[in-house]
Amino acid sequence: MDTHFAPAERATDDQLKEEIGKVATNPIIHELLHSIGGLIAVLDEHRQVVGLNDSFLEPLGVEDPSAVLGLRLGEALGCIHSHDEPSGCGTTRYCSTCGAVIAMVAALEGEEPVEKLCSLSTYKGETAVDYAIMVRATILKLEGQKFILLFLHDVTLEHLRAALERTFFHDMGNMFTGLLGASQFLVRENQSEMALMIHRAALRLHKELEIQRCLFKSNFLEYRPSRDDTTAAELLAELNGIFSKHDAANDKSLLLPDSLPLLSVKTDKSLALRVMANMVLNALEATEEHGEVKVWFEQEQDALDFYVWNEKAIPDDVQCRIFQRSFSTKEGSGRGVGTFSMQLIGEKILGGKISFSSSTQQGTLFKFRLPAH
Repeated sequence: MDTHFAPAERATDDQLKEEIGKVATNPIIHELLHSIGGLIAVLDEHRQVVGLNDSFLEPLGVEDPSAVLGLRLGEALGCIHSHDEPSGCGTTRYCSTCGAVIAMVAALEGEEPVEKLCSLSTYKGETAVDYAIMVRATILKLEGQKFILLFLHDVTLEHLRAALERTFFHDMGNMFTGLLGASQFLVRENQSEMALMIHRAALRLHKELEIQRCLFKSNFLEYRPSRDDTTAAELLAELNGIFSKHDAANDKSLLLPDSLPLLSVKTDKSLALRVMANMVLNALEATEEHGEVKVWFEQEQDALDFYVWNEKAIPDDVQCRIFQRSFSTKEGSGRGVGTFSMQLIGEKILGGKISFSSSTQQGTLFKFRLPAH
């Protein structure tokens, strides 16, 4: 029997019936299939399905398990290549690069758990759909016979997000480079305050993109911030530029200080502004129309303190989780990153300290202590 990769031989009908019986009557396998969530299947040495759980059947739209028993994994999942050869899944020219088949064959040969990524193409109606499935194969022995226990985890969305993320950073990087060049030309030709504001915003956006690219990586704490001298006056001017036309500031008063400390701090200005801008934005969003948000700086020994105050108190049950990632009082996924990022960047990357106090009598006060060196 011809094959391009895995053995083509299949179990006979009698062998298959016996194997299905072994798996169905084994109490340990029965418990595994019915107590563990996720997609689980048991295959014989010929890579044919002899047991599976309900979670495996649901995405296939199959109600009767007998329709899947005896099939190989690619045949059960509807792989578009599973019937390219007479012997089916595992024997086509595509199968030598299929993570699922590689994991099964390697597990059978080495009798050690093997995990591989399977890129699966199937049809939904007449439309081809691609999936990314993490497959973990481990060997079971029942009555002297080898079986393959498969755990499948659909990671399609994670891989799609990763691909879109790479595309986003690549394309946005090109766009911001062009915007930065255009803003520099604008400043040279027109020394107006508006041109300077656009150039500063372009610089900030370009730096923000690089910061965000780093934060998306698993080793983001290894990011080495730049250390340049800046003052409270420079930071306040940038903040004023950010919020002077911001929607969150409409019909609200952002009160800025009359005097500022002269202390110069050595820090990553873009990161510090990101923390401060989040503090101001949160305060503005928590403030009702015609309300006030106060911002000021204070100088301490070897540190510059930045304060943001608004009148509304934070509920007690929210206060204890205010810096927890993904916790938010707002609906929808992707929330709860503002205060989390404030603490992450302000403390872990810049070496500062974020703190707050909140009560119905005093309102809410956030403080960011930025070390001078």
